[in-house]
Amino acid sequence: MARQAIAAAETVVGYATYIDLIEPGLLAGKDVLRGRMTGEVERCSQAVDAAVSGRNTVVVSSGDAGIYGMAGLVLEILEARKLLAEVPFEVAPGIPALAAAAALLGAPLMHDFAVISLSDLLTPREVIIRRVIAAAEADFVIVLYNPRSKKRHDLLARALHETAQRRGPHTTVGLVRNAFREGQETDVTTIADFDPARVDMLSLLVIGNESSRALKIGEGRMERRLMLTPRGYAGKYEIG
Repeated sequence: MARQAIAAAETVVGYATYIDLIEPGLLAGKDVLRGRMTGEVERCSQAVDAAVSGRNTVVVSSGDAGIYGMAGLVLEILEARKLLAEVPFEVAPGIPALAAAAALLGAPLMHDFAVISLSDLLTPREVIIRRVIAAAEADFVIVLYNPRSKKRHDLLARALHETAQRRGPHTTVGLVRNAFREGQETDVTTIADFDPARVDMLSLLVIGNESSRALKIGEGRMERRLMLTPRGYAGKYEIG
């Protein structure tokens, strides 16, 4: 669906890093507007302007546009400019980073989970930490988006500390970087052994609940660690 939308578009708008992930052939002959980080409002406004002028316009996000992507901001701008009845709007579902990361880690999201972004550009820090604490106390598996940037180092360490205080330092943690992209990395460890310095904005963290555990599969050079959060079947059925 997303591929068809891009192929049919006359104007494609997006953050430059995400535009570069698109096959060059799909962009041939199109008006491509590449934006910078933190330029989301400008990009989406340009896209709305292009659509109002009659051009078939696509706004590109990574993962899923409706999860920390541009779908919400485009709708807000259409609403603010009273264009909801005039400009057709549609979201092409994608593969969110949490789903891609979960696939690489094994099965960490088999039970209830909470998704929290540690970016404090639009959300106050005290709100972010309050949400982390609430999720930790409720024993949700916690998925952390935007865990650490060049300027923001301490929020991840604080989030891990608050979770460890409520679940223990041996809580399982899964790290995925560049999921299904060049330079892909995965690791499964514990909060106690986890080094926040390994993390950047291309990373996603999955902190397990009290039942989550690490598994080793394969042998020798083929050995790797996965993460499992049981759904609860073993407590109700014979699965051995």
